[in-house]
Amino acid sequence: MADADRPLLLAGAVAGPLFVAGVLAQAYTRTGFDPARHPLSSLALGDLGWVQIANFVACGVLAVLGAAGLRRAHAPAPWFVGAGGAAWIVAGVFLPDPVNGFPAGAPDSATWHGVVHSAAPALAGIAGIIGYTIFARRFFIEREPGWMAWTISAFVVVIGATVVTAAAGDFRAALLGQAAGAAWTTSIYARLLANAPRLAPAAP
Repeated sequence: MADADRPLLLAGAVAGPLFVAGVLAQAYTRTGFDPARHPLSSLALGDLGWVQIANFVACGVLAVLGAAGLRRAHAPAPWFVGAGGAAWIVAGVFLPDPVNGFPAGAPDSATWHGVVHSAAPALAGIAGIIGYTIFARRFFIEREPGWMAWTISAFVVVIGATVVTAAAGDFRAALLGQAAGAAWTTSIYARLLANAPRLAPAAP
């Protein structure tokens, strides 16, 4: 790994934790917002919505830069990691629709930009599934059972949180999934920054 790649990897390392911290800071302080009833994206609405919009866009840019660092470090799945960052940017540019009474007094609605916003995490989820699979396979090939187990565990938590959110409508589970994904992603960047053995393409 070249020294010039370190800033890119650092950008990727902080993107996930920064995003989760930004959501947490708002979810429990915004008037009328209930993290159990309201989607995390709803924080982009209302008078203080610009804070979450900035969170989406800034962390998305950091994630895309991190993906570029992964590519330069010859790590797996940079395009899929970058797709997740691009999805955050799209989610910030296209606002969600009001739902479950947030912001206060806003009726539930369905707009084209809300549809685009909702599609962004869905596409990011698909990219994430592919990314976890590629990394788990690479760790298996490289005979690193600890990292493979950690990758699979993070994936299970993320998928489980998604299922719980959809089934129970409790959006706190989605925040747990975001935290698990952020922890795993940051650990991958930390591994590379510590000059661990490169995750170079496996021999055919």
